[in-house]
Amino acid sequence: MLVVMQHDASAADVEDVCRTIVEMGYEARPLPGAQRTAVGLVGNDGRVDASRIEGMAGVAQVIHVTQPYKQVSREWRPENTLVEIAPGVVFGGRDVPVIAGPCSVESEEQILDAAHAVKAAGATALRGGAFKPRSSPYSFQGMGRRGLELLDLARRKTGLAIITEALDVEGASLVAEYADCIQIGARNMQNYSLLRAVGRLRKPVMIKRGPSATITELLLSAEYVLAEGNDQVILCERGLRSFDPLTRNLFDLTAIPVVHRLSHLPIVADPSHGTGLRDKVAPMASAAVAAGADGLMIEVHPRPDRALSDGAQSLYPAQFDELMKQLHAVALAVGRQITPVGAGNVAVSIG
Repeated sequence: MLVVMQHDASAADVEDVCRTIVEMGYEARPLPGAQRTAVGLVGNDGRVDASRIEGMAGVAQVIHVTQPYKQVSREWRPENTLVEIAPGVVFGGRDVPVIAGPCSVESEEQILDAAHAVKAAGATALRGGAFKPRSSPYSFQGMGRRGLELLDLARRKTGLAIITEALDVEGASLVAEYADCIQIGARNMQNYSLLRAVGRLRKPVMIKRGPSATITELLLSAEYVLAEGNDQVILCERGLRSFDPLTRNLFDLTAIPVVHRLSHLPIVADPSHGTGLRDKVAPMASAAVAAGADGLMIEVHPRPDRALSDGAQSLYPAQFDELMKQLHAVALAVGRQITPVGAGNVAVSIG
């Protein structure tokens, strides 16, 4: 439930509403806005009797949030949430940041080559897995802490922000030491202990949609993070499992406008996992920007033919450079812009 205060409501009025909500056995969360303050009621499993609140001084209206999620909904916060993972790298506004890099960190040479290549083409954040959840226990699982150290080195060399995945509660704090944004992978979208843990770490979080998850389930996963007091959450559409074997996944572009209607959180698109095929990445990336995506995540590898994971969907650096030129034109056509080069320089280059 959301209690919307009047424009001229005083701080004492807001405090009285919060006190009453607590007396009713719930948690009150004031939400100051540009025009007026609202107070969110948290902890209710069903419809709350609002009669005690509706007549209080300063109350304009009481909105019952009908969705199973609350804090991620548009009813809770009408304006878009802006998530800044590094200076100038903001998701949810007019700019469209591009995250690029290999599926996994494989060596110092590989990650530095990738970082320099994507930075030169115009990306503002670097992706790369230090910990890799793989379907087979015999596949490359990532370099662990050493991979995080190499990502940190790449950030210091290029100034790119870092997004990398945490696999479990124990490793989340370690990832938070190195990452500017903690990624929750598709396989962990409903790992609720992990979601609560990263919510408590107070760092930006990106949650990727599971291969069989509905949009409501994705938003409920985000609700777990917000319930811990962290509203710096980015959603990611990365494709659904389909019966058609011609692509790795079914890339659900409709998720972008649907999420924008239901939630104030930004949503980015991952056409690399969404299609699983190198030649499909560019057209789907352009389509995602046209559909309103708040960012892109694209796999780029210096030598995709030698990649230890997901080489078939990774772009060569020259292909990524050409794609970035196309994306600038698409973004301008829909009244937006790709986040300009220079944003996201979180450290001075060294060496």
